Amino acid sequence: MDKVFVDGLEIETIIGIYDWEREIKQIVRIDLVMAWDNKPAAKSENIELALNYKDVSKRLISFISGSEFLLVETMAEAIAQILLKEFNIPWLELKLSKPGAIRGAKAVGVMIERTAADKED
Repeated sequence: MDKVFVDGLEIETIIGIYDWEREIKQIVRIDLVMAWDNKPAAKSENIELALNYKDVSKRLISFISGSEFLLVETMAEAIAQILLKEFNIPWLELKLSKPGAIRGAKAVGVMIERTAADKED
C-alpha cells in the first residue's frame, strides 16, 4: 500500500472545554497518513491522478481555522469524514495534538485510524 503524508501541519483555532479556551485561538497540529495508489500518477506524471497533499492541507486549514470544537476527539472525527468523503481516501491515520496544553508535555491529543467503511452518510 502506498501512503501520502502531511506531517506537522499547524493551524490556529478555538478548541477546548474551558472558558478561557473559548476566548483565544490555540494551535492544533496534524500528522496525517493516507493510503493512495501512487502508481498511476508516477507513471503518467499527472497530478490529477495523485492525492494532492496541497489540496488536502488547504481544505483542512480552511475547515479547522473556522471551527470551534470543544473536544479534539470531535475535531478528529470531523477531519476524518472530510478526507474520506471529499478525497475518497480508502484509509487514513490521523494524529491531532494540542502542543503545550499540559505543562511538562510536548503535546497531547488523539490518534485515530479510519477506512472507507467508516464513512458516514
